[in-house]
Amino acid sequence: MADSAATGRSIPIVSPVEGVSEALIRELVETFYDRVIRDPELGPIFHKALSGRWSQHLALMVDFWSSIALRTGRYQGKPQTAHFGLPLTPELFARWLSLFEKTAQDICEPDVADFFVDRARRIAESLQIGLGIGPKALRLP
Repeated sequence: MADSAATGRSIPIVSPVEGVSEALIRELVETFYDRVIRDPELGPIFHKALSGRWSQHLALMVDFWSSIALRTGRYQGKPQTAHFGLPLTPELFARWLSLFEKTAQDICEPDVADFFVDRARRIAESLQIGLGIGPKALRLP
């Protein structure tokens, strides 16, 4: 529960979708990234970018998804900055999304999986636009 300074009451942290919990988010993140590092195309990118920092990355991703799914506000990172300079392509984003969707479907109830997949697609689209890759990328002179 989060404390509301304005009212002095506790405000429950609730997901917009029934059935999302910190434990589920942790399982989703850990399972997904275990699959990512084993992926022949995605794995090398993540290994190079996160060499020796896997546990920190997993904790950050749990905070990220907790902020999205439970509105905890724990994530304070800058996704665009974190992904800038990586050799990313629309095809790699599609692979990432496919792997994420499969993981969410394997772990979550259907409505919860749909929620996570919807958010992941929006995030991927936003990242691609901001990184200047993909069909919706901004092409400034």
